[in-house]
Formats: sequence, C-alpha cells, structure tokens
Amino acid sequence: MNELTQKQENFCLAYIETGNASEAYRKAYNAAKASEKSVWESASKMLDNPKVISRLEALREQAARRALLTLERHLEELAALRDEARAEGRYSAAIAAEIARGKAAGLYVEQSRTEGEIRMVWAGT
Repeated sequence: MNELTQKQENFCLAYIETGNASEAYRKAYNAAKASEKSVWESASKMLDNPKVISRLEALREQAARRALLTLERHLEELAALRDEARAEGRYSAAIAAEIARGKAAGLYVEQSRTEGEIRMVWAGT
C-alpha cells in the first residue's frame, strides 16, 4: 500500500488530537481562504480515504495501548500500596488505596443535585 503524504499524516495526527475532521483539515492544509463547506467536504473525503482510515486505526490502537498500560501500571501501584498498608495494619490507608483503584477503573459514580437536576459523574473521569 502506498504511504500517506505528509499532509495526510498531519491530518491524521491532528484528527487524533482534536477529534474534529474539519479542524484537522485546517491544521494540515492551507485552508485559511476556504469556506466552511469546502473544508467540511475535503475533511469528509479524507475520512473516506482507505489509507487515511488505516492510519487512523493504527494511531487509535497505539493510543489505546498506551492508555491501557498507564491504567494498568496505576492500578498495580495502588494495589501494591494497599497490600503494604494492609501488611502494616494501616487498614484505613489500605481501604483508601482500594477505593482509589475502583475510582481509576471507573467503578464508582458520584452524584450531585442542583435545583431539581441530578448530575451523575463517573469518578476517575
């Protein structure tokens, strides 16, 4: 398969960074004088390009692996701290470390109320 042009690569990197195809297109290409419609159409065409799609998938996989490894290391470190605290009889510290692990893993939901509105936020996000 042919490689991407530098501008296509820049588009892919900007798209992963921003999550917005039009913004990524503006960052990668000289689109200062282009209309919003033209930028949107060009960005849409980029997202239909098989080479671009393939590169975006690879970039997403890399990002997901890095995020997972970071979360795994974080959870392992908290587990080690929990175990150390438990071994030393510091149970409140062990519990706090275990709660922090749960929050980092997204197991807890925090809830708040304002004027009849309920807002739920996943802890750790």
